[in-house]
Amino acid sequence: MPSRPDLAVHYLDNIKKEFTRYKTLGDKTFSQLEEADFHFRKSDEDNSIAIIVKHMAGNMRSRFTNFLTEDGEKSWRHRESEFEPTLHTKSEVLDAWESGWACVLLVLDTLEPEQLASEVKIRNEAHSVLEALNRQLAHYAYHTGQVVYLGKASRGKLWQSLSIPKGGSAAFNARMFGTSEDD
Repeated sequence: MPSRPDLAVHYLDNIKKEFTRYKTLGDKTFSQLEEADFHFRKSDEDNSIAIIVKHMAGNMRSRFTNFLTEDGEKSWRHRESEFEPTLHTKSEVLDAWESGWACVLLVLDTLEPEQLASEVKIRNEAHSVLEALNRQLAHYAYHTGQVVYLGKASRGKLWQSLSIPKGGSAAFNARMFGTSEDD
């Protein structure tokens, strides 16, 4: 564990790693999908991957544009329109995904440890920068989980696990601990 003065630096390194982990899960999901899979829905009331990505990108651009100086809910954001199916191709979905993440990662690359206690607002509610980052990480993890689930559901038996495959825990642990599966 880092010393107390280094905790802010450690936190910034860790939070960037965690945001990147969820971006990577999405990237790995998208690499397995065909064009039609981006529009797969379990039911008519559900969102597709394309819609979830559109919402995430809108949220990311709103929250992380002028992160330290403006409310995270921008007047130019129209959240309800994010749930309308306007991203039609895989390329459009990936462009939205990348543009949203570019906003997030730029802020994370430029934040200084002493800024973690600074106040920012989201929908006129005060948060420390640290609290705002945690809030957004949870939001993006939630939606990325939905994306992975929908990707898996749409691909069926063609899906390649992004974590330890079912039935693979013993082999994984043996590799991690340098033991045999029977230990």
